[in-house]
Amino acid sequence: MRFDFDEDQQSIRNDARRFLTDRCAMDAVRDYLDGDQAEVSPLWHEISELGWLGVAIPEEFGGLGMGYLELCVLAEELGRVVAPVPFASSIYLAAEAILRFGSRAQKEKYLPVMASGQVIGTMAWADPQPGGESLHSAEPLQFLDGHLTGAKWPVPFGALADIVVLGVRNARGEVELVLAELSPSVDQSDATITRSPLGSVDPSQANAELDFYQHPAEILGDTAHGDQALDEILNRAAVMMSFEQLGGADRCREMAIEHVLQRSTFGRIVGSYQAVKHKLAMMYARNELARSNAYYGAWALSADSVELPIAASAARVSASESAEFATREALHLHGGMGYTWEVDCHLYLKRSRELALRLGSIRRWKEKLVAATLASTRDSETTPTWLANS
Repeated sequence: MRFDFDEDQQSIRNDARRFLTDRCAMDAVRDYLDGDQAEVSPLWHEISELGWLGVAIPEEFGGLGMGYLELCVLAEELGRVVAPVPFASSIYLAAEAILRFGSRAQKEKYLPVMASGQVIGTMAWADPQPGGESLHSAEPLQFLDGHLTGAKWPVPFGALADIVVLGVRNARGEVELVLAELSPSVDQSDATITRSPLGSVDPSQANAELDFYQHPAEILGDTAHGDQALDEILNRAAVMMSFEQLGGADRCREMAIEHVLQRSTFGRIVGSYQAVKHKLAMMYARNELARSNAYYGAWALSADSVELPIAASAARVSASESAEFATREALHLHGGMGYTWEVDCHLYLKRSRELALRLGSIRRWKEKLVAATLASTRDSETTPTWLANS
């Protein structure tokens, strides 16, 4: 039984880390934040040329057909450098939704151009809260006779996306997955869609509001898919995103160690204080717990196991909590300077807060974990694998 990535996957990790260290230094991230977030980062084009976007997309649809384990490896490395690219929204969510539930025609049309980076995808499913502040339309999104009308927010990378998969509730209150192209229009007065930027915790992961007025769209797949399909997409995305969170948490621990071994106070190295050692040890313990859950999730995802709901929920909860703890404590160990623009800590803290909300709150995923565990024990006469091995 393997408990780690194999030699080829470790080679992919090493190559990806060298590339991102060179092409996505913190100066490059800051340059993007200082620029126009409505334009795609140059890094997106570079990783597209390397084939990263198509790692888990089958060869028949223009991808590399490698698998989800390799995609998880790349996700962790992107998280280590807080890469300002729409990788999660386009690949974990939109591409995965089309691959799992799209029709043959939709797969052949969209997956090759998404694998090459020519088309950026995104996905939104949350219903706006009653009384929420919409910038334009107060109407909930509706899909009727092949057209969308209403508003959907927040949409990750909504200003950059070329296509969007939307979860829309029909008249019976059921979720339908709908696919729409977001073709830019020069004359906004004649447009059937309006994009408006929203404030984001992490500006490099910019959210937007999409307002539709009789905008053409189509059902994702040959038949309507409901809540169960949406839940499966989120479970799969949760595993991949947990690796991204894990990469950021590990890098924060490394930055904290580097800092406390260099800085002195009262004639002593900061890292020599017992309280500091305890913080670093706790960061390591939480990160390793998150890693074990992420690996379990990666196995369940790659094996298409029935344990995926449990594995995904556990990975999501532990990765979100470890990322929050590691980014916050790394900032604290840097002292007052940790909050300043010159230090990298706050970039990781913002990213951890953004990712923690991207697929729903931690509380929601804890509830899903409990529900999936209870369902597993009811449906099986034997003890679940994850419990038997714990």
